[in-house]
Amino acid sequence: MSATKTEKKIHTSNKEDKATAKADQAEAGQKIRIKICAFDSKIIDIATKTIINTAERNNAKVVGPVPLPTAKKKFSVNRSTFVHKTSSEQYEIRVHKRLIDIIDANPKAIDALMSLNLPSGVDVEIKM
Repeated sequence: MSATKTEKKIHTSNKEDKATAKADQAEAGQKIRIKICAFDSKIIDIATKTIINTAERNNAKVVGPVPLPTAKKKFSVNRSTFVHKTSSEQYEIRVHKRLIDIIDANPKAIDALMSLNLPSGVDVEIKM
């Protein structure tokens, strides 16, 4: 019986810690999560550098870039429809992804990020 009482105490303390952590995040400022996707790895690296530089120039704390797994889509296409039906060509599309968290973003930093000029071929998703 005493073991269950101690387990209950541990659970209540963990819940209180989580509640105080959420309150601290709310007081600290806005947390912005930016997910970047592109077909070319060089272009995505350039885009992440520009985003990180603008965030740091506006006194925002940056966590990342975190490389996410590359999504690979493979396609097989027949070379011929009739005579050489067994031969086929394989194609692959790779989607590279990065994740950047910006903590303590002030309104000036948010405006700078919204008006940022990124290279073409880069898809950016911003969640606040």
